[in-house]
Amino acid sequence: MQVSLRYCEDYDFDRLITIIDESVKNLGGWEKYIHPGDRVLVKPNLLTKKKPEEAITTNPVFIKALVVLLIENGASVVIGDSPGGPFTNVLLTGVYRATGMEAVANETGAVLNRNFGSFVANNPRGAIMKKLTMTDMINDVDKVICVAKLKTHAMMVYTGAVKNMFGLVPGVTKAEYHLNMPDYENFADALIDTCLACEPVLSFIDGIVGMEGDGPAAGVPIHTGAVMASPSPYHLDLVACKLIGLTPNDVPMLRKMIDRGMVDEAMLDIEFTCERLINFDVRPYTTPKSAGTLSSIDQSFPKFLKNFITRHIQTRPVFRDSLCNGCAICKEACPVDIVKMKNGKATVDYKDCIRCYCCQELCPRRAVAIYRPTLSKLLRL
Repeated sequence: MQVSLRYCEDYDFDRLITIIDESVKNLGGWEKYIHPGDRVLVKPNLLTKKKPEEAITTNPVFIKALVVLLIENGASVVIGDSPGGPFTNVLLTGVYRATGMEAVANETGAVLNRNFGSFVANNPRGAIMKKLTMTDMINDVDKVICVAKLKTHAMMVYTGAVKNMFGLVPGVTKAEYHLNMPDYENFADALIDTCLACEPVLSFIDGIVGMEGDGPAAGVPIHTGAVMASPSPYHLDLVACKLIGLTPNDVPMLRKMIDRGMVDEAMLDIEFTCERLINFDVRPYTTPKSAGTLSSIDQSFPKFLKNFITRHIQTRPVFRDSLCNGCAICKEACPVDIVKMKNGKATVDYKDCIRCYCCQELCPRRAVAIYRPTLSKLLRL
């Protein structure tokens, strides 16, 4: 499988036009993936209403360069995502504006998705998700192109191309899937299955400025200078993780892809069309505080042992009253409904917490942090 890896210093539009165009040409050319008259969904990571410089969402200059090239090659373009929270016009309008996507559409002639319907898709290739609910926007297009952001992730350790496709599951349905699959291993399979159902013809990763630490929304921006592309989001994620110092043992989704025979762990099935990993001098990303801790508690454990593990070993989200403004986004996002509002502040009952970190992921004020108990640090779990 071919993977393009290119260095790009910054978000200069002309430079990105050249790099993205050359990347696709080295992967076989635009005509291999896009035909004149095709309707194309460009799917960025628009996690929440944040400005581009916070490195939480796919940079709009990257999207603009890609959209211009698609239009030049005869496609019509829809830009769309289903961020966390309700999948509504009001929420999306704010997200499109804050992330710069509204400006991209106005400048290029692309259309912002306003189809908020959903449907149940058959997914025969799925391991555990043979049917899944998806946004109807994919029925409005002929092709899907994934444009992810290079980031660490509090629940899944890493988020890139494959997990970006989870954004085509509508709003609150994501919370239902978290509730039904609290185990990290099962959820990794669900993410892969969702990507299989979406079938992106091309996948890109915006790694010019990524995010390390407690991503995907509360981490620290880090300059990496990487523009990555491939027909395979699975091989692309394997390369991206190698680039930032993550192994398949660190990332449940990578391990599942290897176990399912989708990628080769040694990357012997990858052909680099541009630069090679050895040409990049990137220090390993700092992982989330939650990385490496127990993902779930064996239900056969006696109650006292489960309580001990929960209190002294497992990480958990903590709510900082000094930063909380009482917006209740964390309450709406919680799949197990354990976040409550008391005196205008968020509180939580940890005994039923599934450690999905949706509250931390979507908090607009970074009022939710990840706490790692001292014993967990000592044991290096």
